[in-house]
Amino acid sequence: SYGGSFCGHFPVSEVVCVHRPLGFNSACEFTVCHKFSTTNYLRQPNTMAKMDPATDIVLLAGNSHVDLAQKIADRLGIRVGNCTVVHAANRETLVDIGESVRSRDVYIIQTGSKDVNNSIMELLIMAYCCKTSCARKIVGVIPYLPYGKQSKMRKRGCIVSKLLAQMLCKAGLTHMITMDLHQKEVQGFFDIPVDNLRASPFLLQYITECIPDYRNAVIVARNPSTANKATSYAERLRLGIAVIHGEQKESESDMVDGRYSPPTVLSSSRTMDAGLDIMPVPAAKEKPPIYVVGDVGGRIAIMVDDMVDDVHSFVAAAEVLKERGAYKIYVLATHGLLSSDAPQLIENSAIDEVVVTNTVPHEVQKMQCHKIKTVDISVLLSEAIRRIHNKESMSYLFRNVTLED
Repeated sequence: SYGGSFCGHFPVSEVVCVHRPLGFNSACEFTVCHKFSTTNYLRQPNTMAKMDPATDIVLLAGNSHVDLAQKIADRLGIRVGNCTVVHAANRETLVDIGESVRSRDVYIIQTGSKDVNNSIMELLIMAYCCKTSCARKIVGVIPYLPYGKQSKMRKRGCIVSKLLAQMLCKAGLTHMITMDLHQKEVQGFFDIPVDNLRASPFLLQYITECIPDYRNAVIVARNPSTANKATSYAERLRLGIAVIHGEQKESESDMVDGRYSPPTVLSSSRTMDAGLDIMPVPAAKEKPPIYVVGDVGGRIAIMVDDMVDDVHSFVAAAEVLKERGAYKIYVLATHGLLSSDAPQLIENSAIDEVVVTNTVPHEVQKMQCHKIKTVDISVLLSEAIRRIHNKESMSYLFRNVTLED
């Protein structure tokens, strides 16, 4: 079981650590509750002041993460509302809300799962059903907001994050709770309040409590763009930092910007503007060699990021760190998408452990790879719901969180 203090990230006198059984494959799953003078911050189901089931709150859940919805409901002391979401033979989404939501506050729990487009459609229809049924407030609890990487204009593409934000607002959402957006600027695409919660305090606690000899560790940025996040972790843990250069983000890769595409063959009969035929064709960029800035020899390397999806870059970075002398390698991230053959790649790689939160369901991946561990963040989401419903300040949930998180 898990125990211990919060290791300095919150005052020790304000911390109560609750023992919980280990999860699948001895995954170190834990929750933390805090108490202070005015009101409890994170409270456990057996000690928290339960919400009255007769109050004007309704908790609905789609099909994306039923387990997380049930954990949140248990912590709030209420039940998950009666809502059926099914798919017809032609793959149309059908939603049936089996209880009244008129003049009530509705919280819809839906995350970006493996079947991301169906998850989005379920959320849109559920929100619109509540809107047309005269719900007083409709809050979308979306731990992982999909399409976060498509937040920049590229060639003839579009900013899909803005499109998704407009769709959610139009469907009827009046507020949104999410966690660790891929780009924090995505909040500006919404016309409604957005609370972007952070998982870093929970991941920091995992480092201090579940990684032996973490004082001999170094925080590693997988690429220069994640250096700020790595620096934030390193400063709070008082550890060193290393940066891997030569590993590009997916959104900046050559395949995305099209530089590997062959030049267009123009017909001789096609009219061209004068001078266009003498413009040079950009050559394909050569992939730079990967090298590490910082000493990782004889140290524990901890890579931090906001999500783990396609793990090829993490595996390549782990091999480089191993060659540079790191004797143990961890990967910590908020969202564990672990798409495609990620579990097999992790299992056969130099990575010793991948630690993610349960914003996205990954039970199947954990059965395929014993290196995947889970940190439960339902306590944070449930407290956010409670504070919003009771019209309390959200600022305490952002204590000990930096801008770089």
